[in-house]
Amino acid sequence: MSFSTMLEQLSSGMVNTILIFVLTLVFSLPLGWIVAFGRMSKNKIISSVTGFIISVLRGTPLMLQLMVVFYGPYFLFKLPITNWRFPAIIVGFSINYAAYFAEIYRSGISAIPVGQYEAAQILGYNKIQTFFKIILPQVVRIILPAVTNEVITLVKDTSLAFTLSYMEIFTITKQIASAQTTLMPFAIAAAFYYIFNLLISFIMRKLEKRLNYY
Repeated sequence: MSFSTMLEQLSSGMVNTILIFVLTLVFSLPLGWIVAFGRMSKNKIISSVTGFIISVLRGTPLMLQLMVVFYGPYFLFKLPITNWRFPAIIVGFSINYAAYFAEIYRSGISAIPVGQYEAAQILGYNKIQTFFKIILPQVVRIILPAVTNEVITLVKDTSLAFTLSYMEIFTITKQIASAQTTLMPFAIAAAFYYIFNLLISFIMRKLEKRLNYY
């Protein structure tokens, strides 16, 4: 198999990998805020339940969580899972990463001095205005390096979709390598992950510089 043919076959896997990455961020980033607020709730029940869920999601393998999300509807409710493969991957990734983002958000919010809230109150800001106009921009600047690390990890973790036999780049790479008995597909896949992560790092550094005034 020629290099161009191999690259053409892997291209569909690259598209699917990028799709998993983008959709996971779309759902997990805002969901992480909801989980973070639940974790910081003054209601002990909400805080404890949220803390337990975060602990489970961070303390068990993502691969295992993907399998539970995919096979769960069938074993629990006898529902067909024929068309559930890709949604299960997105749900599994989004829930898992929301737990990590929630803890990052919580640490960022906790790092803001109490004086910031008091100053905003003196200036006449309500709680919502205080959060979005004063607290949130500073939190984003504080948590950006940690979020960048998680985003880079997500790029590599997309390969775990092979657990559910989804045709992302790693799954296709293994199939071609096995059929052609060559390491070339692995080299192409490695280059793809590396370049993708370089691009993510570049974008996040630019964003971090723009937020330096905080």
